Amino acid sequence: MPTLRNAYLPLLLFFFLFAYKATSQVKLPQLVSDGMVLQRDAKTKIWGWASPSEKVTVKFKGKSYKATTGKNGEWEITLAPMKAGGPYTMDIKASNQITVKDILLGDVYLVSGQSNMVHQMSLHNITYAGDIATANYPHIRHFWIPTATNLQGPAEKLPESSWKSANPQDVANFSAVAYFFARKLHTKYKIPIGLINASVGGTPIEAWMSEEGLQDFPAAVATINKNSDTSYVNSLNRRALAAAQANKQKTEQDKGLTGEVKWYETTYKPKGWRTINIPGYWEDQGIKDLNGVVWYRREIDVPVSMTGVPAKVHLGRIVDADVLYINGQQVGNTTYQYPQRRYSLPAGVLKPGKNVFVIRVTNQGGKGGFVPDKPYFIEANEQTLDLKGYWDYKVGDVFRPASGSGYGGGLNAQNQPAALYNAMVAPVTDYTLKGILWYQGESNAGNPSEYKKLLPALISDWRSKWQQEKLPFLYVQLPNFMDVNYLPSESNWALMREAALQTLAVPNTAMAVTIELGEWNDIHPDNKKDVGERLALAAQRLIYGEKDVVSSGPLFQSAKIEGEKIILSFTNTGSGLTSIDGEELSWFAIAGADKKFVWAKAKIEGDKVVVWSEEVPEPRYVRYAWADNPAGANLYNKEGLPASPFRTDQSE
Repeated sequence: MPTLRNAYLPLLLFFFLFAYKATSQVKLPQLVSDGMVLQRDAKTKIWGWASPSEKVTVKFKGKSYKATTGKNGEWEITLAPMKAGGPYTMDIKASNQITVKDILLGDVYLVSGQSNMVHQMSLHNITYAGDIATANYPHIRHFWIPTATNLQGPAEKLPESSWKSANPQDVANFSAVAYFFARKLHTKYKIPIGLINASVGGTPIEAWMSEEGLQDFPAAVATINKNSDTSYVNSLNRRALAAAQANKQKTEQDKGLTGEVKWYETTYKPKGWRTINIPGYWEDQGIKDLNGVVWYRREIDVPVSMTGVPAKVHLGRIVDADVLYINGQQVGNTTYQYPQRRYSLPAGVLKPGKNVFVIRVTNQGGKGGFVPDKPYFIEANEQTLDLKGYWDYKVGDVFRPASGSGYGGGLNAQNQPAALYNAMVAPVTDYTLKGILWYQGESNAGNPSEYKKLLPALISDWRSKWQQEKLPFLYVQLPNFMDVNYLPSESNWALMREAALQTLAVPNTAMAVTIELGEWNDIHPDNKKDVGERLALAAQRLIYGEKDVVSSGPLFQSAKIEGEKIILSFTNTGSGLTSIDGEELSWFAIAGADKKFVWAKAKIEGDKVVVWSEEVPEPRYVRYAWADNPAGANLYNKEGLPASPFRTDQSE
């Protein structure tokens, strides 16, 4: 009689053969998929996985390429250089066959950084409504890499995603900076442009570098080593969860939601409400250091002509989260502070005459309320109704200060050294590129001196990983941001801009100066088009060889002291220096040996700028636009590109 084990052998063998056959099928990385853009005029890798020792054949544009997988099941072939064009089809065959369709040959760029590179067209859909509606560029493609982290080491595969082309529906999810960059180049050169977007908001540069690239930064390497211990990471996260639970703020404590009649309901009769202004922060209007929930209420008279049609409510920006109710109905909410509040209302929400607007604002830390100098109005039927002014307010909940061991935040994986590189960049390094676009720095502004070393190190690291030692690297210098300081002062953001300026010493790099494209009250300025197009200008000169293109504003070159004046020389003067607004040059400061800077007079003489002050008879140093927000800095070239901020005292 056969044993039970022997009786099951045929069944086990069947399942083994079935499993082997299933795993033997050739598989491709996410990037190698329908709609992809491959780099023209360069050897290009195609790779994937199958069973060990399996033969793989790739057919593309009349040529056949063969490979055999190694012991790890990996295979790759290298396509010969080909001219721009398409669409084409690729057949990949092993024990199964995959057909990849709609392939273009063009120029491929990795775009990376933090939120200002993330920001999609949809987040700027009012400013760029026309650009979205008319997007009809099937040869501009965008591959969005979803946020992922890996603390253990480089990953092989990307999260699920796909290539999309620039049409009115899909372009909404394109990086706005990258789209305008691509559109300018595609329109000019008539070649396909592929954009691979690996960007995550609020992340430091160290997270985007490989462990090897961080070897000169011992603290980062030590952190990588600690984070590779899963028991250590898990213990941190358990303690963080416990602390979060201990300090959890319960929604049911909000008086506006716990009463028999909720404060947003039409039957609610307000009592004990006080007056406050929108826009503005409540800490600036008589509420001291409150983290919690504040309700705002106002009766708005809406004319008949603005009712019965779809409408939109613009509520600027709110710190941190908000819920908007109109006439007792919730019509919009946002859970964090950065997006512009633009709430669409169906026809019928607004009624003629009195409408009760109630806004529930939750703030976890810092100043809470409505960001100044933003749009606050209703629009309907081509009419607008202002929402700024006095509202009533009442505090619904006060959050207790966090207590406990201080582990409330836990380990934020996306901020850890190498974590984003491992998950979002490493799987891309086999994909041949034309260049890299980089827009990041805000998260490193607390340590500009370190950033001066980190940015060149990132460039070197990525060029090494792609095995393209001259891979062009284009980046954005941080724009103006925060309050204007009307006295000469120190500035971390100015130091970050200096770090970017000095990185131009690295070969095959270019920088887009954006010193006037920011907003004092928004770390995510709305103007993304000029940023993208300035990067495209830089590419025209650096990558496409148009040496006659003026691709940058004036860059400081040298300073010469002549008596009571300092003479400044610049590169990238184009057809001449100019004051962009026709006024006297501004934001020049001068100092003697004591480095006590005062505002200076400055004038253009030919291709130079002469700087002086009666207060400094023996000048030694000059600074220009050296501030967080040098609003109105007006030195440009005649091509309309701004001069980069600079100082002459950086070496001492």
